[in-house]
Amino acid sequence: MLNYRQLHYFWVVARTGSIVRAGEQLNLTPQTISGQISLLEQTYGIELFRRVGRQLELTETGRQALTYAEQMFQIGGELEAMLRARPDEQQILFRVGVADVVPKSIVYRLLAPTMDMEDALRLSCREDKLERLLADLAIQRLDLVISDSPMPSHLDIKGYSQRLGECGISFFATPALAAELSEDFPACLQHAPLLIPGQETVVRSRLLRWFAEQQIQPRIVGEFDDSALMQAFGQSGSGIFIGPSVIADEVCRQYGVELIGQTDAVIESFYAISVERKVKHPGILAITEGARRQLFNW
Repeated sequence: MLNYRQLHYFWVVARTGSIVRAGEQLNLTPQTISGQISLLEQTYGIELFRRVGRQLELTETGRQALTYAEQMFQIGGELEAMLRARPDEQQILFRVGVADVVPKSIVYRLLAPTMDMEDALRLSCREDKLERLLADLAIQRLDLVISDSPMPSHLDIKGYSQRLGECGISFFATPALAAELSEDFPACLQHAPLLIPGQETVVRSRLLRWFAEQQIQPRIVGEFDDSALMQAFGQSGSGIFIGPSVIADEVCRQYGVELIGQTDAVIESFYAISVERKVKHPGILAITEGARRQLFNW
């Protein structure tokens, strides 16, 4: 059975980067910590650290072990806080996974209603690839996953998808770049520098299909899975970029860009995926109601 004390010593050393600093934090001698980590390595026949000069570096096995240890001790800390809280102070933990392709502004708008609930709710939000998030949802490490696509049919995971809403897309550019566009939308996109979502996004294929239907060939200068990074490049003037029309005004204000056109022929959709067919968690209910009544108005 895994020795959690030894794992805790490993975790503290990995976080502090030094056995000496870990000893100061744990009030233990470096020899004690080093010996316990060595026993952990011997038990499983692995190497967690390698010494490079005077520094300790994690091995590949060590990096993988640290990922699990981080989650375990985070949950342990939450459990301790819950047990120590008085009954009238106890919070409902709401663990949300967000697919990394979902625009951050949409995520914030979807999660915002959970901050105004009467129930004491503590939000824990994690971003990752969709399949990893769904794996954690299946073993109840997460209560909800927000994605730009419904539950994939090829995964052997029990989950139910609720459509939170959908909208068309808008095209944005800096004032300087917008001034260089001589034709009306969408003809102005012909040969114009364009930043597009990466291959893992659902909207990418819809966008490229629309370009083909419109017989428009923009000059693609960048592809981004992370919408915030795409917007940062767009803000710098590197190219025209897209975003959900439902937050068009917010994008213009936040990034100092101009709206150059919109289309409802390319749709972005957003989903809430949970293990419950009939949703009971108050956090999920707040998100679905907020999406329908405030964000997407349907």
